[in-house]
Amino acid sequence: MANTSPSDKLATSLATLGPIGHFPKAPGTWGALAAIVAAPWLFLSFPLWGRILILIMLLAIGTWACNRAEKVLGKKDPGCIIIDELFGQWLTLLFFSGIPIGFIVIGFILFRVFDIFKPWPVRWAETAFSGGFGVMIDDGVAGLYALICLHFIVWVF
Repeated sequence: MANTSPSDKLATSLATLGPIGHFPKAPGTWGALAAIVAAPWLFLSFPLWGRILILIMLLAIGTWACNRAEKVLGKKDPGCIIIDELFGQWLTLLFFSGIPIGFIVIGFILFRVFDIFKPWPVRWAETAFSGGFGVMIDDGVAGLYALICLHFIVWVF
């Protein structure tokens, strides 16, 4: 990244959530875990309209950052790009403001399962859209699956 512009460096840093995306093993899991740890202060503490606004801004910024980072890194959706995990994990928690830690952990597990195994239409979304939007939207669909399942689990218990 020595010959990249400041905006490319910013985009890549955002897309990788700084150093987290460069952890040697399972960067997506580390990104989702970082999202869970940050959620009580940076996401869940806002009213629903604020959380929706955060997700919209995160989708827009993430799409831009992923587009630039893919070009800088010379790969399509490299593993170090993990801003999409932040988006999907927070989408999983969208309708919860005061939620016990146990349910947050369940939300983390559900999101990772849907993100890793990519049931339809998660895999379809990953390939149907190009560039940064494609990187972001498949995790959004995985987050929606996890959101629905988490709501059901909370309702049952």
